[in-house]
This record gives sequence, structure tokens and C-alpha cells, in this order.
Amino acid sequence: MWGYVITAVIALIAGGAAGFFIGVQYLRKQLEKMQSNPEMLQQMAKQMGYNLNKQQMQKMQTMMKNQKFRP
Repeated sequence: MWGYVITAVIALIAGGAAGFFIGVQYLRKQLEKMQSNPEMLQQMAKQMGYNLNKQQMQKMQTMMKNQKFRP
């Protein structure tokens, strides 16, 4: 009985950790895609409630290109 409980707890912890790291990798890839795609940046800004002009878009692209997404 205790063996099943311990196995279930270990499986939950391992699954949670794996899901976290997979999520981080997915987010990094999405941010890297946004660097080279101004339409995605504009769409993200609109979803957040911002309407960016051309100068603000260029500044945002420059800022994202300087950002390092790898640890």
C-alpha cells in the first residue's frame, strides 16, 4: 500500500518538474520568434491593451534583440 502512495507522489513531483521545464522552453522559443516578427509583437501589445506606433515598435524590437533568453 505504501509503495503505491510513494510511487504516486514521486510521479507527481517528476511530472510537475518536467511540465515546468517544457513550459519554460516553449516560452523561450515563442519569445525568440517574436524578436524577428513585428506582427507578433504588435499582436501581443494589442492583447495587453497597448497600441504601439512605429517608433515604439522599433524600440521594442531592439530591446528584445538585446535580451538574452538563454541562461
